[in-house]
Amino acid sequence: MTAVTHEPHVPTQTHAEVTRDVVATLGTPSRGYYLALFTAIGMFLIGLGTFVMLLKEGLGLAGYSPPGFWLVYITTFVFWVGIGHAGTLISAILFLFRSPWRTAVYRSTEAMTVFAVMTAALFPIIHIGRQWIFYWLLPYPNQRFLWPNFKSPLIWDVFAISTYFTVSTTFLVVGLIPDIAAVRDKVTGWRKKLYGLCSLGWTGSDNQWRHYSRGYLYLAALATPLVLSVHSVVSWDFAMSIVPGWHGTIFAPYFVAGAIYSGIGMVLTLLIPLRKVLHLEHMITEYHFDNLAKLTLFTGSILAYAYIMEYFVAWYSGSVFEQTTFFRRAFGPMWWAGWSMIICNAFVSQLLWFKKVRTNLTALFVISIFVNIGMWFERFVIIASSLANDYLPYAWGQATPTWADWGILIGSFGWFGMYFLLFARTFPVVAIQEIKEMIPMPRRKGA
Repeated sequence: MTAVTHEPHVPTQTHAEVTRDVVATLGTPSRGYYLALFTAIGMFLIGLGTFVMLLKEGLGLAGYSPPGFWLVYITTFVFWVGIGHAGTLISAILFLFRSPWRTAVYRSTEAMTVFAVMTAALFPIIHIGRQWIFYWLLPYPNQRFLWPNFKSPLIWDVFAISTYFTVSTTFLVVGLIPDIAAVRDKVTGWRKKLYGLCSLGWTGSDNQWRHYSRGYLYLAALATPLVLSVHSVVSWDFAMSIVPGWHGTIFAPYFVAGAIYSGIGMVLTLLIPLRKVLHLEHMITEYHFDNLAKLTLFTGSILAYAYIMEYFVAWYSGSVFEQTTFFRRAFGPMWWAGWSMIICNAFVSQLLWFKKVRTNLTALFVISIFVNIGMWFERFVIIASSLANDYLPYAWGQATPTWADWGILIGSFGWFGMYFLLFARTFPVVAIQEIKEMIPMPRRKGA
């Protein structure tokens, strides 16, 4: 259907048409969907097989050797925690600011947040080695009278992930209730019973809407500080140490900006093909992508500034250890990773100054891929290069990732993609009720 719009972000549709079009996305999947789903499952099975080998043979398969004991697994953990931040930004912060363009895209970003945090939660368990006693990380009364070491970054990560996952999941589920009820009224058979159970008795009464609106507002206010706090905690995993290249006060805001940047990049990567496959072009328009691209440009510019400040502070500090670490990031054995990070994050995003690029979906999709690659390399450079260049040159050593590292990395993308694809065919990926709120009220001719 071709939409004629009064405003760039308000398609002229009736309430019934909105419900009809979103319910249509939950119909019989296409071959392309099954191909994507089976690809994701295959990637996950690669990761699962690699994990089984790690259980059998130990973490030595992952190329762990002094001084590089934090490599691909912790890099990927930080990457996936960062991916989830765009969902909270778009769904909670922009809701509090009453931004109208978020309505068509925030549901898929909320789902992305939950699945990204689920993916990140796997990596502390994979990284610890003896995975079968991972529950020792949890602070609970036990017969051994032992408590976790609260000075350990692993414990900080447990608290950060559990808090983020709980709030994000609650936010997603509560927002879904009215839309699930709308789908319930349009389907039949076992699906009607399933959606009826998931809608928790929603009837759309005035009393329910008043309580829902107030509760959703409180959840948004509760989720907003998480954008700043969660990735700040993750940055302290590094900044609280004295390792050259890590011990910096810029790490918390630097990590938060990078998290939002990488998260929006993943939103674009997922939303551009999803919009085409589910035929939602009249709901998710160029207006929405233009605003997402502006956010990408803004956070990418903050990252470019942070990179400049990192090198400036290393030079200005007069510390030979800091200066050597940053010099080797640019011109040492891992120069390729350092320059990949800078080019993908600081330079490629600057193309978004041009509106023709921001509204060209092919260009946006390509840029989003570069953003994802660049942000993974950023975390890899921070971890691997700093550990490789400690205070004593005789202890220097280069990271050598192995097939086990790449197998787990591939599996993480398969795990994330599998859940996201299953969600997209089970629940509405566009917020039905909020789209309806954006539709102009009908008027009589001449009014």
